[in-house]
Amino acid sequence: MQKLLTILAFYKPFVIWSFLVNIAITIVNPYIVPAIITKLMLTIFVWYFVNETNAKRKLIFYNNLGISSIKLFSVMFFIDIFITIGYLILIKEYI
Repeated sequence: MQKLLTILAFYKPFVIWSFLVNIAITIVNPYIVPAIITKLMLTIFVWYFVNETNAKRKLIFYNNLGISSIKLFSVMFFIDIFITIGYLILIKEYI
């Protein structure tokens, strides 16, 4: 449970950007499968960006807690997917 809360703390700065991407996905193509593929590509991009820049130092804290970068970003992806699917289902009810 403590590791999940730590991963959520890592995800916290990405929530606003994720919500903006959700809005863009809703405008362009409000279907679940393209949204999941888009979120997967963006998660891979963020993982690459963090690993190749000075932001990699942030991962040292999570590595010391026993959370690998792959596990961190995969759990972040699944949390983001659950939020995105819930958002798209809710929006489809009103469109």
